[in-house]
Amino acid sequence: MPTYKIRGIDVEFPFEAYDCQLVYMEKVIQSLQNKCNALLESPTGTGKTLCLLCATLAWRKSLGSFSTLGSQVNNQISGSQSSVNSSQSGDSKLPTILYTSRTHSQLRQVIQELKTSNYRPKMVILGSREQLCIHREVSLLRGSAQNNACRFLCKKGTNRRCNHHSRVADYMKNNPHLGDEPIDIEDLVNIGRTFGPCPYFMTRELQKTVDIVFAPYNYLIDPWFRKGLGVEWKNSILIFDEAHNLEGICADAASFDLSSGLLTACISEAKNCIDISSTRRGQSSDETLNPDNFAILRALLLKLEKRIAEVPINSKELGFTKPGPYIYELLADLNITQETAYKLIDIVEVAAELLQEDKLQNKKSTTACRIESISNILKIIFRDKGTAHSAYYRVHVREADANAADVLKGKASRTLSWWCFNPGIAMQEFSRLEVGSIILTSGTLSPMDSFAQELKLNFPLRVENPHVITSKQIWAGIVPVGPSGYLLNSSYRNRDSIEYKQELGNTIVNIARIVPDGLLIFFPSYYLMDQCIACWKNTSHGNLTTIWERICKHKKPVVEPRQSSLFPLAIEDYMAKLKDTSTSGAVFFAVCRGKVSEGLDFADHAGRAVVITGMPFATMTDPKVRLKREYLDLQAQSQGGEYKETKLSFLSGEDWYNQQASRAVNQAVGRVIRHRHDYGAIIFCDERFAHPSRKSQISLWIQPHIQCYSKFGDVVYTLTRFFREERICGSTNLKLIKTEVSDSGSGSSLLFST
Repeated sequence: MPTYKIRGIDVEFPFEAYDCQLVYMEKVIQSLQNKCNALLESPTGTGKTLCLLCATLAWRKSLGSFSTLGSQVNNQISGSQSSVNSSQSGDSKLPTILYTSRTHSQLRQVIQELKTSNYRPKMVILGSREQLCIHREVSLLRGSAQNNACRFLCKKGTNRRCNHHSRVADYMKNNPHLGDEPIDIEDLVNIGRTFGPCPYFMTRELQKTVDIVFAPYNYLIDPWFRKGLGVEWKNSILIFDEAHNLEGICADAASFDLSSGLLTACISEAKNCIDISSTRRGQSSDETLNPDNFAILRALLLKLEKRIAEVPINSKELGFTKPGPYIYELLADLNITQETAYKLIDIVEVAAELLQEDKLQNKKSTTACRIESISNILKIIFRDKGTAHSAYYRVHVREADANAADVLKGKASRTLSWWCFNPGIAMQEFSRLEVGSIILTSGTLSPMDSFAQELKLNFPLRVENPHVITSKQIWAGIVPVGPSGYLLNSSYRNRDSIEYKQELGNTIVNIARIVPDGLLIFFPSYYLMDQCIACWKNTSHGNLTTIWERICKHKKPVVEPRQSSLFPLAIEDYMAKLKDTSTSGAVFFAVCRGKVSEGLDFADHAGRAVVITGMPFATMTDPKVRLKREYLDLQAQSQGGEYKETKLSFLSGEDWYNQQASRAVNQAVGRVIRHRHDYGAIIFCDERFAHPSRKSQISLWIQPHIQCYSKFGDVVYTLTRFFREERICGSTNLKLIKTEVSDSGSGSSLLFST
């Protein structure tokens, strides 16, 4: 195994490293040595994850041995050298590495990469009960219902106990080697089913002694998850892989939406708690089960419902908006203040447990307790028992289309929202905890400026790596006009014209004829995709065939569904059509920011070209988008354009709006050319991409390859020549690999590989 000396650290790497991989590992080690933050972009297929693991673990190993049993034995044999290594850390406690990604399916791939390396740190992967529970009944539940059922069965003094929980201590004592080799969620579940201990509580025990923790983002971003980790935060290393959506995830985690339907369900559950506790009052001495507490809770929720209904909404489009601190004024009318909020949170949490216990004991339907959402909302509002964070928020009440039940009751269907417009709230907490370094990495971080500005952190180290492919493996072009010379521009003013839709359709007909195998077409929105497809199905060519029929002559079509539940079927359909030899492949019509653009790997034949039909700008009239832009503009004006703590310039609302669209484009483009032997075309079918400001926001590795073609005939000629020269003889065997769409158990997505 090759070893590279990088900034004085010996890094063992499983393969001969490319120059871009050495640059990437150097920046990782520099970030760790200097205790500074880094933004690192490296395209998919450049070995980013393996580089990140090897560089980080080599640096950690230089400070002192890992916590595995084998390392401890070696320490005893060569004790003096171990002491020298430990002293290099400047602290008796060696730093913990927390490696996070968006989903468990992504973490599964990271652990596979760890197995290919020569490093064996003590490790653990954290998951929810949903992934790890093996109890016959509790494993069938989801969300808070599952969590509360587990707590009930693990509580001392209850008639029913979880046998798996009681076996954890002995198993951990007799198997101290657990975590010495890379283990995944499936491995832990298999141990639990074979030997009996609860996988969920095994990870909680193992976590106390490990060198590296693997977990989803929310374990670090959510303050309540974070407090439960029990990590020594000082000097720890935080890694956010696949971090391109981190800003949005941070903001969403700090925000809430309380709909009329949810509030009604909470009121109903509070009434159920009154009834249950009244029945049990004579049977239990537990003072927390006082029916009066639940009566107070129900009364407050009814008052809140009435208060939201009384909010004056003069315009359905604009809704009702107030500055963030207004939420305290609204709640104060209900006597919910800093002093009373946490008492109310306690009552809500007891209510949720009571409802779940009642369902378990009486074998009722075990649906999730909705009332727990009230506790989560209050924790967001009264976080850190302060109000300073409210300056980063806006209160918004909007009226939705009422459902039939609300219409009969004469009630308006409204949603109370408290939206966070400063994603840096979550990340700034790490500065206060004195973490060593924060590394954000992804295949598509560009444009990078908004990351530092939005997260309110300094990132002195930044890398935008080139790809490991050669220029012969990529065709990248801007197509400003279609076959008849009509301008391709999907802007709001132009997108509804019949001429534009016909020209785009005829452009795609030509591309489908030239590109072999799989073709991905990305639209800015579902609305535009539906409009274009409907137009193509009704527009004939010379009174013979429609545009849609001409596309289907070359590629069998699949359209991305709006419903998540239908997505796996769409992928299977695409795969089947890709194998069909009656045409030259399949075409997947999809949407930027949709499921196709986010987590799928269309390597080799599955994705020979990607077409971007326009700039995926968010809807300007969406209240969240409108208020975000207003918030950023106001911040820039009031602070003189600079954020005092980090000396970063503020992002204007317009800049943010543009950069979000560009990042969505980069994410969609990243679906093709997935490894060093892959090849493909990236086609921008909108003349706006030719503008220098747009082109500069495309991922840096693509920019040198981009050509702008003023004549459509040149596109046809060069694209045809590219695929003629690059097409590999022989067929590639396509496999379908199942991966998770989400960690909520809602379904699975599929991954293409060769």
